[in-house]
Amino acid sequence: MNLPDHGANPNRLYERLGMAVPKRIIDFSENVHPLGPPSFVDSGWDALKDLINRYPDAEAEPFRSAAASYHGFSKEWAAAGNGAAEIFTWLARRYRNKRVLLIEPAFSEYRKTLEAEGVEIRAVQLMADTDWKLDVVEVCAALQGCSALYICNPHNPTGRLLTVEEMTTLAKACGGADCELVIDEAFIDFAGEEFSFSPHLPDFLHVILVRSMTKMYAIAGLRLGYVLAEPKLLDELTAAAAHWNVNALAAEIGTNCFKEEAYRQEVQRSAKVEREEMTAFLRSHGCIVTDSAVNFLVFRLPGDCDAEKFFTDMLQTGIVLRHTRNFAGMDGEWFRVGMKTPEGMAELRGAINAWLEAN
Repeated sequence: MNLPDHGANPNRLYERLGMAVPKRIIDFSENVHPLGPPSFVDSGWDALKDLINRYPDAEAEPFRSAAASYHGFSKEWAAAGNGAAEIFTWLARRYRNKRVLLIEPAFSEYRKTLEAEGVEIRAVQLMADTDWKLDVVEVCAALQGCSALYICNPHNPTGRLLTVEEMTTLAKACGGADCELVIDEAFIDFAGEEFSFSPHLPDFLHVILVRSMTKMYAIAGLRLGYVLAEPKLLDELTAAAAHWNVNALAAEIGTNCFKEEAYRQEVQRSAKVEREEMTAFLRSHGCIVTDSAVNFLVFRLPGDCDAEKFFTDMLQTGIVLRHTRNFAGMDGEWFRVGMKTPEGMAELRGAINAWLEAN
């Protein structure tokens, strides 16, 4: 069955499975938190909507400068993208007909965009029996002959977090192997900015850091991300980028998001509370749960429970989990859950409890 490659496609998922769509759906398959965008989006909407009838800035200002400044860089160190997904198309073009090392399971856009450019992919496979932990030594040994290593920190789909020391070891090994290091920090905001590798970029000019605005700030519909790298490398990366690739609303809203420290702290707190409660519930019911640091987790049912039946039974009740059939090594036996409202999470726990009791 060819299921959607991403979460947040519930109607398409039901269509592919030939199932009727319930009247009410709770979509746990996507990772945008439930608190909504920062309040300034509503309160300042009259001013924001005036941007609609004007062309945006060609370099996504003022967002480009704001993103760079947030990390302590001049604007030449940053470029904005139509979501992080666009940036991965730039990267794939950079590595056309070369070899790239992936850590799997991984965000499907890495492989999809790379294969479209004829990139040879070498993979290091994380394993369930080692709790999906990354073996830094194994990765370093696999770098020879690769033009780049892609690594997601925190990892998607498990939510596991690598330390700055581990990332530094990888960056040094990549430098020694003449290999660029692409770090996808789409979910680092939920763990805390202290875990970001951005302060170390000036010491490792072969490192490319990709960030997303859509998860932390709940603006997925605007499509906004950015990339940080040494200016010459960044100029090469963005040479063929589309003109006006970031719309004016996204650039303005994204700029103001960087000022929202109290909002970030509340999102982090809420996600942590719901994640820890969900983790405790699942483990108390015999499920295996990853050690996540973000606003999602993945789990496997206990014993010989039928994962496929569980997935479809949940869908019939209107509960949409993220399948893992396209995550290498997970093969549909694991399920990813994005943290939602306390009421939504309680409903999910009730549904899982009822299913386990009946099966």
